[in-house]
Amino acid sequence: MPTPPSPEHDAYQPPQIAHRVQALGVTKAQADAPTLLVLGVLAGAFISLGALFFAVVVTGSELGFGPTRWLGGLAFCLGLALVVIAGAELFTGNNLLAMAWASRLITTRRLLRHWGLVYLGNLLGCLGTVALAWLADSASLAEGRLGETLVAIATAKVGLSPLEAFARGVLCNVLVCLAVWLAMGGHSVTDKLLAIVLPISAFVALGFEHSIANGFFLPMGRLLDPAAVPLGAALANLGWVTLGNLVGGTLLVAGVYWLAYLRPPRTPP
Repeated sequence: MPTPPSPEHDAYQPPQIAHRVQALGVTKAQADAPTLLVLGVLAGAFISLGALFFAVVVTGSELGFGPTRWLGGLAFCLGLALVVIAGAELFTGNNLLAMAWASRLITTRRLLRHWGLVYLGNLLGCLGTVALAWLADSASLAEGRLGETLVAIATAKVGLSPLEAFARGVLCNVLVCLAVWLAMGGHSVTDKLLAIVLPISAFVALGFEHSIANGFFLPMGRLLDPAAVPLGAALANLGWVTLGNLVGGTLLVAGVYWLAYLRPPRTPP
C-alpha cells in the first residue's frame, strides 16, 4: 500500500505515484471482460467528443497557427478529463500497466487481454460516436466548414509515411501517459484537470498521433469524403500509430519509471 503524501506536500511524490500506478495496474488487470468493454467504449466516445470539439475550435480560426493549435489542444483535453475523472478505460493511458507486468504482479496473458479488450472497446466507442455525429449532421456546422476541417485532418493523417506515423505515435503517448502519471499525483478534481491540460494540449498542438483519436477522425473523414481517405491508408495509419503509442507509453514512460522507482534492489555481493 503506497504511503499517503506527507503534510508538507500537496501531491504524491514520484516514487509514491509509481507505487500507485503499479497497484492500480494490478486492479485493472483483474477486471472482467464486460467491465473492460463497457469502460473501453466510454473512453472511445469521450476521446471522440474531445476530437470533435478540437475540430470545431480550429475551424475558421484567424488567431494564427500556434494559438489556434493550442486552443484546439485545450478543447481536446475534454476527452482525457472525462476518462480520468468520470471513469473509463483508455488503451493509451493503460500502457502504464506495463509497470505491474515488469514487477511480475500480472502475467503477460492478463496484460494482453486487458489491452486487447480495452482497445476493442475504444474503437467501438469511436465508431459509435462517428455514427451519432453523422446522424446529427455535425459536419454542416459553420456552413459546412467543420466537415471540410474533418476531411482535411483525416487526409493529413493518411498522408503520413509509416515512420512519421510511428514517431508521432511514440511522442504522443509519452505525453498522454505523463498526463495520466501527473493526474495520479493529485487528490482533487482540480488537481487532476490541471495535470492533464499541459501535456495533452501540447501533444495536440505539436501534431502528434493518438490511435484512439484517429479511430474517430479517420472513419469520420472517410464518411464525408471516401476518395480522400482510402480504407487501406486509414488502416495502415491506425496500425503504425498504435504501435508508436505502445512503444512510447510502455518503454519511455512505464519502463523508465519502473527502472527509476520499482526495479528490485541489487543483492550485495
